[in-house]
Amino acid sequence: MTTEAHDIVDLIRTKRDKGLLTTSQIDWMIDAYTRGYVEDSQMSAMAMAILLNGMERREIRDLTLAMIASGETMSFDGLGKTTVDKHSTGGVGDKITLPLMPLVASFGVAVPQLSGRGLGHTGGTLDKLESIPGWRAEITNEEMFAQLRDVGGVICAAGGGLAPADKKLYALRDTTGTVEAIPLIASSIMSKKIAEGTQALVLDVKFGSGAFMQDIALSRELAQTMVDLGNDAGVRTSALLTDMHRPLGLAIGNANEVRESVEVLAGGGPADIIELTLALAREMLTQAGHPDADVEGALASGRAMDTWRAVIRAQGGDPDAALPVARETHTVYADASGVLLEQLALPFGIAAWRLGAGRARASDPVQHAAGIDLHVKAGEAVTAGQPLFTLSADEPARFERALEALDGAYAIGPAAEYTARGPLVAERIG
Repeated sequence: MTTEAHDIVDLIRTKRDKGLLTTSQIDWMIDAYTRGYVEDSQMSAMAMAILLNGMERREIRDLTLAMIASGETMSFDGLGKTTVDKHSTGGVGDKITLPLMPLVASFGVAVPQLSGRGLGHTGGTLDKLESIPGWRAEITNEEMFAQLRDVGGVICAAGGGLAPADKKLYALRDTTGTVEAIPLIASSIMSKKIAEGTQALVLDVKFGSGAFMQDIALSRELAQTMVDLGNDAGVRTSALLTDMHRPLGLAIGNANEVRESVEVLAGGGPADIIELTLALAREMLTQAGHPDADVEGALASGRAMDTWRAVIRAQGGDPDAALPVARETHTVYADASGVLLEQLALPFGIAAWRLGAGRARASDPVQHAAGIDLHVKAGEAVTAGQPLFTLSADEPARFERALEALDGAYAIGPAAEYTARGPLVAERIG
């Protein structure tokens, strides 16, 4: 780390006036912020200047490398296996990591999925898996390496030592209206993934109603920025742009998303979950040097299910244990016959959050049994009185606010009025 000192106010003015920050300035700023020398108020001003004026590719690369340098890095070189990871920008009903990790690991590559918890309407992978009795998100580096060597995959919490500058800056962005700054999103995600030490990485970058970035052009820009960062750092990186206008699958929540993931591993499950799982598995295995892998066969044969069970057991979970079930349910029925014309992801995500499936603050607990089960997908025919979806919660008082969130989120009408969405996987970048 450079020892050359700078004045943070000068740096803020530079970026405010659309100037470029040097490598030395960025290195010093991130180090000084991590140490507490640069204050939150000053970094807030810098984050807003970056949101408004952007950063060039070299600046974003320097920012990412500076955040990596703020903490420890990991290496999987001693495993004797190629490592490949996947990161999703998050959405509603996005439980793809759960069937994807064991499917890819079943081909003899190592899949270190360092995952997070949900905040707001997007669910967290760790929250979902903690529905399984006994399962542990927190494991040591030694346990992680042993599990990757012996079983092939792991889903666990990222250690606090990886990119601590990002943890500090992420919390600040959340409270200052700067979450959407593409240079800050890209450097946040990629600093942790590069520090993690994976050899290859596939990004699932969402667009649409339930996505972090709703506009496909902004999602494309974010995907390209992250692909460039990964490849510049020597990590084979590609991205798929995928549609999050409507919820993925039929389950939105935690325990119910685990149930749906197990259905996929057992050879069933919703068509869109299977399609995206297979698409990402092909991309990950191509990046890991297995472009001809028969992912459909591994899913159909039960091989991926065997890996899932081994991974759950390795982290203290019981793959045969009953998952939690909510004390109360409320079903909404179709008030007319026709076709389900729309099913917007964001309102359904907010409704599940209000039922207790998500959290408003990082310290909030989640209710693992809370959520929504969809009985019909957009484009399907319905008859009056048919169940459309069921809300689940431990506290029935939560139903009213959840239903308020769903006002206008779905509609039934003549088949001629239905507009199909484009393909689930819109583009590949990389």
